[in-house]
Amino acid sequence: MNTVSVEILKDLYYIGVNDRDTNLFENMWPLPEGVAYNSYLIVDEKTALLDTVKITKVNGFIENLKKNLNGRDLDYLIIHHMEPDHSGCYLSVLDVYPNLTFVGNKKAKAMFKDYLDMEPENFIEVKDGETLSLGKRTLTFVNTPMVHWPESMVSYESTDKILFSQDIFGGFGALNGTIFDDEMNFDFFRDEMRRYYSNIVGKYSKQAAKALEKVKALDIEVICPVHGIVWRTHPNMIIDEYIRLANQVNEEGVVIAYGSMYGNTEKMADTLARYLAEEGISNVKVFDVSKTHVSYILSEIWKYKGFILGSCTYNNSVYPNVNQLLYTLRMNKLSNHILGIFGSYGWSGGAVKELTEFASEGGNFEVLPTVVETKGTLKEEDDEGLRAMAKEMAEALKNS
Repeated sequence: MNTVSVEILKDLYYIGVNDRDTNLFENMWPLPEGVAYNSYLIVDEKTALLDTVKITKVNGFIENLKKNLNGRDLDYLIIHHMEPDHSGCYLSVLDVYPNLTFVGNKKAKAMFKDYLDMEPENFIEVKDGETLSLGKRTLTFVNTPMVHWPESMVSYESTDKILFSQDIFGGFGALNGTIFDDEMNFDFFRDEMRRYYSNIVGKYSKQAAKALEKVKALDIEVICPVHGIVWRTHPNMIIDEYIRLANQVNEEGVVIAYGSMYGNTEKMADTLARYLAEEGISNVKVFDVSKTHVSYILSEIWKYKGFILGSCTYNNSVYPNVNQLLYTLRMNKLSNHILGIFGSYGWSGGAVKELTEFASEGGNFEVLPTVVETKGTLKEEDDEGLRAMAKEMAEALKNS
């Protein structure tokens, strides 16, 4: 059943579900540590459920909802985000509590019909800044469009200074007994949080930065996201972390991602990594795109300032798995990075040409002047080019 119920504050309950069954989030991004879907219940003069969970976890979720309502009816279901991992149980909840009223913005109302093929009889359409009184507690609604869907919004409860933040401040990973930030080692969570941000929200970083400016203006003591841990002790820590991610503020270091069939391009990658180390760059990560999922490579590129792409030529083009990485990087609109390029070919080129095209159109990059392309195996002049590229990268990082 794996549904957890915890009282966060008086009459505010966490009703969360751990999903260790799903292998790929959005059928795309790996979930080796699982993922949590978080829902929250406020019991006041009126009762309000904020979001639900994925439909595959409905049974335990409904049981805990009934338990915490303790015989009371459910008055409101707040729609922050219509994505099915949060809206999946809406109709199931409606079956149990047919008198409830849905609360969401205009776009959420339209998407309700699109995704659930029905128009709820009771729906309160709210605008940015409008409020809903539950009794002692009052919710203020703040629209956060395209973070990361058009109907996205958050709710702020001013009495206890709680932000119900939907996907903002979320992260991958099931909650292994630790619900709150003060129960968890943040370093353990940080990598999965950054991977979640770069994979899911990264494309919309400009919109995320605007939303975070709105959020930062609020007096927040507790953050309740729909994925990941509840922040009750150090909410500013996750706010600051997300602001850095949204503005692509990165660390000194270099990611090398390469595609190689028979080892020639791999040899170039390892040689380049050594020269970077000799230049004093201590954070160097090397990934074979055929072995490491693009999800993890993207996350590491988001973390570090420099990245270098290498590819063998395959059918007069870039290596297919490198092409998948290029697509993902384009989609996520990277900026504030330093980019280097290298590659190899057998009898006719193509890979380096496409990598160079990516450099000019794939994002906002500072591109290193030296590009190394070898025919066959690494030659002395190619080795010198890799050493020059390492020096250029080190200098660019130093001056950034």
